[in-house]
Amino acid sequence: MTVGHGKRAPTTPVLPENAVKYSESPVFTEATIPDGLRSVHRTKADVWGVLRVLEGAVGFQDSEPPGEEERIEASQGRVIEPDVPHRLIVFGPVRLRIEFYRIVGDA
Repeated sequence: MTVGHGKRAPTTPVLPENAVKYSESPVFTEATIPDGLRSVHRTKADVWGVLRVLEGAVGFQDSEPPGEEERIEASQGRVIEPDVPHRLIVFGPVRLRIEFYRIVGDA
C-alpha cells in the first residue's frame, strides 16, 4: 500500500496531496495500545489519519460496511479516511503510531 502518490489497490484510500500533518500519537506497543483503538472508533469529520507500523504487524478493519481485516506490516502505512469507523486488531508484538492530518487550501 502506498501512502500518497503511486500504485495502490482500487479501494485503498490515498492521503490527499494538500493534507498537512498536525499531530501524531506516541509510539504504542501491543501492551500499550489503548482499548479505544482496539474497539470501533473514528476520526473527526475533517481529520485524516495514517497508521504507521514500525515493527511487527497489526490488523486493520473498516466497520461500515464490515470489511475484511487488512494485515499492515512493519514499514507499511494505512490511510484512514475521516469519519470512517474502524478498529485495530492486535495479534502479536507490534510498535505503531498514528499521524493526524488536515486538508488545507483547495483540493
